[in-house]
Formats: sequence, C-alpha cells, structure tokens
Amino acid sequence: MRKIKELHFWIDSYTNLEKQIDELQLAFDFVKEGLVTEEELDAQYKDVVANLERLELRNMLRREEDKLGVVLKINSGAGGTESQDWAQMLMRLYLRWAERHGYKTSIAQLLEGDDAGIKSVTINIEGDYAYGYLKSENGVHRLVRVSPYNAQGKRMTSFASVFVTPLVDDTIDIQIQPALLSWDTFRSGGAGGQNVNKVESGVRLRYQFTDPYTGEQEEILIENTETRDQPKNKENALRHLRSILYEKEMNHRLAEQAKIEAGKKKIEWGSQIRSYVFDDRRVKDHRTNYQTSDVNGVMDGGIDDFIKAYLMEFAATLE
Repeated sequence: MRKIKELHFWIDSYTNLEKQIDELQLAFDFVKEGLVTEEELDAQYKDVVANLERLELRNMLRREEDKLGVVLKINSGAGGTESQDWAQMLMRLYLRWAERHGYKTSIAQLLEGDDAGIKSVTINIEGDYAYGYLKSENGVHRLVRVSPYNAQGKRMTSFASVFVTPLVDDTIDIQIQPALLSWDTFRSGGAGGQNVNKVESGVRLRYQFTDPYTGEQEEILIENTETRDQPKNKENALRHLRSILYEKEMNHRLAEQAKIEAGKKKIEWGSQIRSYVFDDRRVKDHRTNYQTSDVNGVMDGGIDDFIKAYLMEFAATLE
C-alpha cells in the first residue's frame, strides 16, 4: 500500500502539472485576444512554477529514510536562561513548521529551564518525508539579540543544538536484544493533576549497545514521559531506540561513501549552520549563504526556503 500510494502521488502530480501547463498555454493565447489580462497570466505562471519546484524538491528525497517521520531533539547551549529561552523558541519554530505541513507532533521528553525556557526537548514529528526535509536542520543554531534577561541591555549570543534522526516505523527491521535492555520507572514532574506525582508512569530505558563494525560499547539512555500510561511510554521509548539504532546503521553506510562526499560541507555536531540576528533583521544559513530579512516569519515556522536551498545544493551528495 505504501508503494502504491507513492506511485499514485507521482502519477497524479504529473497529470495535474501537465494540465496546468496546457491551461497556461491557453491563457497565453487568450492574452493575445484580450480575454485574459497580463496580471492573471503572471499569477497563473507563478502557480505553475511553484508546483513544479515542489515536485523537483520532493524528487531530491530519494533515500529510503527520507520518507520517514523524524525524532528532533533540541539542547540548549552554555549561557543559562538566555540559551534555554532560545531552545524554547526553536521548539516553537519546529512545531509551527510541522503544523503548517499537516504533520502530527508529540513531545516525547521535555526538561524545563531553571528560570525560563527549556534545557532540552525531544519531539516526534510523524508524516511523509518529514525526515527528508528536516535533515537540513541538524547542527548548531546561533542567536544574536539584545537579551531581555540582561539588566544592562547588552547584545548577547546564544547557541542551541538540533539533532534529527529518522522516526523508524514497523516496516523497518531493527533487531533489539531483550537481554541487553533494562528499565527504570519514575514519577513524571510538572503540571497535569494529582495522578502525575502519584503514579510512576515515566520510563527510563537503558540499552547496552555494541557496534557490530567497531566493537565499541556504549549505553543508550532514553527517557519518556509522553503519556500517563506506563506501557505506552515503554512502547514510545522502544520506538525511539529503534530510531537510534537505525541512525547508527545509516551513519555506517554513509561513512563508507566518505571519498565520494569528501567535497561536501560537513553537517555535524559542533558546526554552526545558521545565525539568527534579530537586531539586524537577518537570518543566514552558513552552508548555502541563503538569507532572509523576514525574522518573524522564520521564527513562526517559515523555514521552507532554507530547506529548499540546502537540498538544491547538497541533495546529490546525500544520495
């Protein structure tokens, strides 16, 4: 059914685009006869180009994992309240982006800041190609602004890190060895009624992972307080674990293509990928040099142009 749905998408999209182009040609002929204005023709032309570019962008997402949802984790950097506030602003940005695209979101884990903002959050975003689009967001995001938390009104720089991994579904076979799993339970904190502090619904999963290629060992730790139902939280934690194991396997395969990708700009932890300078009304991506002055639009989830610029430049090297 997934394959059939994918084929239907491309067939229907091509048919609709072909129809739009025929109508555009007809409108061009009508302009000559005075039946359609040039303004109407220009508007129709822009719609056709926009639809064509959307299809071209979708066509760049050819890796198997691109079709999946995404686990998106945001960590605040050093800087206390200011960085924690920045992390919360990024959380809102991605939630608004997901809402615009009709994706389903859920907060798997949230650690609130000491005074304001958040220290970290893990968001599950479910929907077709969510990972393919949001893989461009992996890296360090830099904020420059006059901080409302600084008594002297000084301009401050804050950092937050965004990690994205595919949200693995049941169609992908990931082997988890039960003998290497252990569980802890704890009481969920925060608002939510009397049940929150009385029932140990929060779960903590520990998995002793051994890299099959290098032999290196590590403990994978996952916490989930998404619901008040402990079995449901365990199910969500296991799903997150499958996503992490899938990501490790995917990283190994990508590493084997290192020679081919030697000329690619690295997208990894510690790399500053984008700067948001509020005072100068500027958001700039340092990988593609794409920038915009619409800071409010970007912070309200309008990052599609950044995603498009990234995929246009790097999609070929990511295949």
